[in-house]
Amino acid sequence: MRNKFSRLIYFEEYVQINGINQYLFHAGTKYDNPVMLFLHGGPGFAESIFSYIFQEKWEEIFTVVHWDQRGAGKTLTKNPNECPTINLMLKDLFEIIQYLKKKYNKQKIIIFGHSWGTILGSMFIKKHPEEVAYYIGVGQVISMFENERVGYEKVKELSLRANDKKSLKELEILGDYPGNNHGIGFKKKSEKLRAVQGKYNLAANGNLSAIISLIKSPIFKLSDITALIKMDKVNKELIEFWSKFDIRSESIEYKVPIYYVLGKNDWQTPYVIAQEYFKKINAPYKKLYLIPDAGHMTMIDQPNLFFDVLIDINYKQKQNKSITIM
Repeated sequence: MRNKFSRLIYFEEYVQINGINQYLFHAGTKYDNPVMLFLHGGPGFAESIFSYIFQEKWEEIFTVVHWDQRGAGKTLTKNPNECPTINLMLKDLFEIIQYLKKKYNKQKIIIFGHSWGTILGSMFIKKHPEEVAYYIGVGQVISMFENERVGYEKVKELSLRANDKKSLKELEILGDYPGNNHGIGFKKKSEKLRAVQGKYNLAANGNLSAIISLIKSPIFKLSDITALIKMDKVNKELIEFWSKFDIRSESIEYKVPIYYVLGKNDWQTPYVIAQEYFKKINAPYKKLYLIPDAGHMTMIDQPNLFFDVLIDINYKQKQNKSITIM
């Protein structure tokens, strides 16, 4: 693995976490920078492999650690028969944070959640607020069924406006969407919606350019493709949990600062739902950022604007730790 930018911190490792070897990828420029743990999407979609596209500037102000979760990426490759549950994932996350606190001599770690990672991250900060400096949610999931309903209505509206008969037919085939399915059935149906949403840049697109980006990654191995193919099979129980998730059934009280960074063109986890929920939560400090012309992969779609947000969050944490915004 070539350290293109000669980073002081730049390495991969497997660490014994909760009974199995789990993959971490570290990158940064100073040991005294705050440590940010990136919780990827999915379940099962490791984003460490795409980090080279968007996080070069981040490493100037954070030490960024990517964790390929149980059932994802290089951790799945190492442990092909380990099937995650939400309880296992929360315990894994707790142990990884203990490891990072000791390794970098930190009292607390920043949690950065993307998509599925916002479910895991939001649950963790409720359970262990004492471990977390603050939380950043990108593509924040509030309710999976509500996400699908609102995302479906949006792409249907655009298809009608464009008189796009092919897309309208594909939407009609989905029937009463999202329906009453859970688990894998729900996920397979949602993937058909993503294909239509992708035509209108409303959702993340697994197109040729995404495949090229994957292969160009400095940490890419052929086994990463195999892990992507296997992810649904090993994550069945977690996908069942994910499909039923609704954060609104939990308390709106948070004990750590909360930042939401939302793409104004994200209709995979529709920003309007997260925006509405955010107004209701109570936290020591909270702020929401809306990034124009950015979709579900917000940090890739608008990397410069996204970095500006991270600079602002970093500054606010240094200056406004005692401020409460209701």
